[in-house]
Amino acid sequence: MALLTILFCIILLVILVSWAKVNPFLAFLIVSIAAGLLLGIPLDKITGSVQKGLGETLKSITIIICLGAMLGKLVAESGAAQKIADVLVNAFGVKHIQWALLIVGFIIGIPLFYNTGFVLVVPLIFSVTYKYKLPAVYTGLPMLAALSVTHGFLPPHPGPSALIVIFHANMGITLIYGFMLAIPAVILAGPIFALTLKNIPSHPLETFVAKEVPAEKLPGAANSFLTALLPVILLMATTIYLNLDHSTGTTHTVIAFIGDAPIVMLISILVATYTLGVKQGQSIKHISDICGDAVKDISLILLIIAGSGAFKQVLTDSGVNKQITDLFQTLNLQPLVMGWLMAAIIRISLGSATVAGLTAAGILSSMVIHDHTINPNLMVLSIGAGSLAFSHVNDGGFWLFKEYFNLSIKDTIRSWSLMETVVSVVGLGGVLVLNMIV
Repeated sequence: MALLTILFCIILLVILVSWAKVNPFLAFLIVSIAAGLLLGIPLDKITGSVQKGLGETLKSITIIICLGAMLGKLVAESGAAQKIADVLVNAFGVKHIQWALLIVGFIIGIPLFYNTGFVLVVPLIFSVTYKYKLPAVYTGLPMLAALSVTHGFLPPHPGPSALIVIFHANMGITLIYGFMLAIPAVILAGPIFALTLKNIPSHPLETFVAKEVPAEKLPGAANSFLTALLPVILLMATTIYLNLDHSTGTTHTVIAFIGDAPIVMLISILVATYTLGVKQGQSIKHISDICGDAVKDISLILLIIAGSGAFKQVLTDSGVNKQITDLFQTLNLQPLVMGWLMAAIIRISLGSATVAGLTAAGILSSMVIHDHTINPNLMVLSIGAGSLAFSHVNDGGFWLFKEYFNLSIKDTIRSWSLMETVVSVVGLGGVLVLNMIV
């Protein structure tokens, strides 16, 4: 009966978000309260469960996501992203321009949230395709595949960051594993898959061609690369050090403090404030305005994540998570596959990768936390991969791609939807391979 109740709640969530067009945060609140009532939580305890879930989720990731948004906005507004693109396109040449754009998308995608990254890189793609008279979909899809992979696999993006908190995973280790999965995923879903798309007719609107920042106003190449990649450099370096050095001395403690994700993001935004702001002649007030706008851009994402935390807490407080854990232990199904499959089903139904990942995580969290044979870092990546499966007409990213590239729905499915599915399946395959090794 409890499993049927969860199924009903997920269907209700799908209907509210997809058909009724209810704000996802409100939908999560409605579904959480409904789940509490149906699962037998006392009426005077339901609000407490919802509030606890909201607070527990937000307290762990708000700093990471907000500072990540500020860093991404500074990278975009300062011209650092444009400088990174210019350097790589010049280095690779027209013949290998796909690979240059792929690397640009990957580097830009690490600090930038998906929608911001999309709006930033698509005009760059169009500028290149107009300049060199290249097929737009064939040329640009690898760059968008890289953006998608960073969105689904790598912190500090909202989905992976929230999953790390839910499963008590390690952000540094998850990031390292995520990079190991990301490389084959972007290559197969990008340049290799794009070989099948050369003949797709696309006539991007000239309105979307970017107005470039004058070269003399751009930050330097080293500055742009190092500032954009600083969170990754710090997280990976400190994680490697801490896994090699198991002492308890002062140095170890200091490195552990520096490697804590909120501190990494704080250091990164302070460095970017100087290197991409003050050093480029920007006033502190202007930089503060950019940071303020960045937080406005991701406020709804934070609320959606908080809503998913409320749903998870209601399931936990009702005891139904334990029932799900017991059920899965009787099934001969790999938990990582189950996580991927559940996220994929919700993603295809709802459209939102973030909501799909968080909903699946809320249902499976108890099993992962209490079953020590399941690697929580790999479960983060498995669900992240599943949350990217087959984007279609109920996903905003689908329509962004269709309208910007001026494609038919058939060609959008043939290119965008299949690219997302390739990323998802390759991600699952990589997770299962890693699970046999680590």
